[in-house]
Order: sequence, then C-alpha cells, then structure tokens
Amino acid sequence: MLKSYPLLSVLALAMNLSAQKIDRTKIPETTPLPSFKLPPVYETTLPNGLGVVLLDDPRFPLVTVRLGFQAGSKFDPKELPGLSEAVGALLTEGTKSRTSRQIAEELAEIGGSLRATSNADTLILYGNALAENTPRLLDLLADVTVSASFPEDELGIYKRRRQQELLAERSEAAFWADEKLAKAIFGEHGYARLNPTPTSIDRLGRAAVTDFHDRHLAPNNGVLILLGSLPPRKETLKLIDDEFRGWKRRELPPVPEAKFPSSARTVTLVDRPGSVQADIRVGRLAVNRADPDYFPLVVANTILGGGASSRMFTTIREEKGYAYDAHSSLQPRRDAGLFTAVTQVRNEVIEEALEAVQVELRRMGDESVSGEELTNVKNYLSGNFVMGLETQNGLASHLATVKLMGLPADYLEKYTTRVRAVEPGQIRAVARKYITPENAGIVVVGDASKIGKSLEKLGKVTVEKAE
Repeated sequence: MLKSYPLLSVLALAMNLSAQKIDRTKIPETTPLPSFKLPPVYETTLPNGLGVVLLDDPRFPLVTVRLGFQAGSKFDPKELPGLSEAVGALLTEGTKSRTSRQIAEELAEIGGSLRATSNADTLILYGNALAENTPRLLDLLADVTVSASFPEDELGIYKRRRQQELLAERSEAAFWADEKLAKAIFGEHGYARLNPTPTSIDRLGRAAVTDFHDRHLAPNNGVLILLGSLPPRKETLKLIDDEFRGWKRRELPPVPEAKFPSSARTVTLVDRPGSVQADIRVGRLAVNRADPDYFPLVVANTILGGGASSRMFTTIREEKGYAYDAHSSLQPRRDAGLFTAVTQVRNEVIEEALEAVQVELRRMGDESVSGEELTNVKNYLSGNFVMGLETQNGLASHLATVKLMGLPADYLEKYTTRVRAVEPGQIRAVARKYITPENAGIVVVGDASKIGKSLEKLGKVTVEKAE
C-alpha cells in the first residue's frame, strides 16, 4: 500500500532533488545566439531622390517611422554651433498650416509621437502611431519636415530654455572634459563642436534656422524608414508618394572634409578652483563602423571598460578604490570615431589613478585576453545587440544607422558573426593603434592649484579656464 505524504513535504523533496542536480558554484553556460535574420525589407527611391525603406511587422497594431538626413552638427557654421540642434528642436513647433499646439493635439488624437534630434552627423525625426492612423502620421511627418515655419515666438522660447539648460550643463566638470577632449582629438573639424555657446544661442535667428533647413533637409539627402503593421505595399507607397511628391530635389552643400590632427600626446588642465575631485579623460582618434578595425575595437573597448566586469572598473574602483566609476567608450561617427577612458577621482590620488588608467590601456596592447574573458564579452555584445532589435524602435534606429552611415546592407545580419570572429591578436593590434596612451589626448578638469604639479609628469600642460 502506498504511503501518502503531505503536499508541502512532496514539494520540498522535489526541490531538494532538483537542487542536488545543479552545481551553483559554476556560471551557467551561455549557448551561442543565432545570427540575427532581418525580415524582408523593401527599398525604393522616389523621383525626387528620397530613399524609402519598408518593413512589415504585424505583431502589434503600431507603426514606427524614421526620417533621417545628413544634417548633423558637423555642418554647423563655425561661428554658430548648435544650429542643427536648434533646427531639430523647432521642426515640430509650427508649420505653415499648423501651430505647435495643433501638432501636439493631433499627435495625441492618433496615439502617436513625433520629435527630431540632431547628433554629430545626422538630424533624424522619430515617430510612431497606432497602425490605423498611418496616413495621419505620414501627413504630420511631411508637414513638419517640408513646411516647418520656425515661428519667432517658438524660437524665442527655445533660446531662453536652451540658455538655461546650457548654464546647468556648464556647471558640470564632465561637460568641460568632453568639450576639451573633442577639441584635442578632432581639431577644427565639426566633430569638435559638441554644444552651442551662450553667444551662439544669442545670435541664433530665424533666417539662419530657415536657411539650414532649406539647404540640408532635402529629399535627395534623406531616407524614410517605415515599419510595423503597414497597409499593403502598393497602398503604403501611394501614401508616401502623395505626401512627399511635391518636395523638390535640391543641390546639396558640400560635406566637411574628414581631416583630423595626427594623434599626439597633449595634456589639458581645465581649472575649476575649489573642486575636490578631478574628472579625467584619456582619448584617441578611432574608426567608423565601416572600418575593418571596428569590430575588434568594439570587443577591446568592452573588455577594457564596458561594464561592472570590465578591467578598468575592477581595478580602479574595486581593487584600488580610487573612483566610484571607471569606464571606457567607443563613439563611432560617419567619418571617424572617438575612444575615451573615463574616471573621476579624489585630488589626493590623481597621480596613482592616472597611472592605473594608463597601465590598463597599455595592457590591452601588450597582453592577450583570456579565452573566458573573450567569450564572456562576445556573448554580452551579441546578446545586447540581438535584444536591441526586438522592438520596432530598436530595429528602426538600427536601420537608420545602416542607411545614414553608409553601411552594407548585411551589416545587421552579420554583426554577431563579426563580433564572434574577433581573435586575441586582433585585439592587441587595435589596442596598440587606438587605445595605448602614449599618443593620447589627456584632459583633466579640477583645481589647478591642487593637481597641476601632478599633471606635469605627463608632459607639457595647457591650462584653461572653465568659463
């Protein structure tokens, strides 16, 4: 006769048996992720030169749009930094037929959003709406893109708000560290101008904003990406053609020459009297996404300073206790890239911290990474990338990057394969070219009276003021 056991006892016994089968002292093995497979994409070009990319995703009753242009801050006049940023911010603040309020109310009616932002290379409009309202979303998109009117009152509001934002930004050490490093690495190129200045905001007028819009936001300079639960293709193409056919092709302004200073050791100290800590940047000119060195450099950067398990974080924060944060970054742009090692330390340990940063940078070029370290980082990068493509917003943004950065059509599908193909020898090679500190630009923001002598050991120091 079978004995009966209380339910809780049975569950406890089952859990105990299950626990005995798992060795919890070992990290679970990560199985290789399959390469990303891009759903079918349809591409065409309108007679006016506007590129169109369509991708049907019927999983949700939603559509997502990107409309991007080669119109980023590198195109700003030298005397008017922040112009591209202002154009992007003001596109949705009024057109020839709609006020800012009417645009906002109509977007709310269709369950949508529409905004524009500018970065170093591009100006991109981002939008989405319920799928049933795709025609109205495209109508709004075309209106703010083609017929933006840049009302004087909205421009005035923008200028006042941006001055206040800039005032807050300029009170932060990180702002000055990033500004001065960009100048040291990119020289006179537009990539060196990250932000507007108080003077450039004051000078900003409607004529300059309108002129930049009219010269750069042309159909033959743009690409429209539409994905989601779309109408049948023929109907979708007709909607797009109806909205944008009247938009005339224009002659485009020249692209700034991709000319940058040779890598060389420079040391810049931005004096902030009274600061009790130093904000450190060590940077080098790097590559864009199309360069063969890009994927080895992505892996190298992640190993060095890409998270809480990275070498910089483990050594500089966990082992030595010099800083709360220590990381590195790789910022690819269309014409070049920027590698940066970043940390913030107490004045008392500035010498030791700078030496520790440089040791880690050199070690990337001198020593091979371990098999376990390399495998973990490849899994991390591949997983993050594939997860980022799961949402409409993520996929739309990646497609915009491919088109606007001039990348091959198979870039997304081959990303994880290229990450996994990186070998230790490639990592050492790119580290010697783009990471080692001997020819780096070094920027430190802090109290010159407290840390100036320590920096002189690195080379000739140029002292500047945080305005």
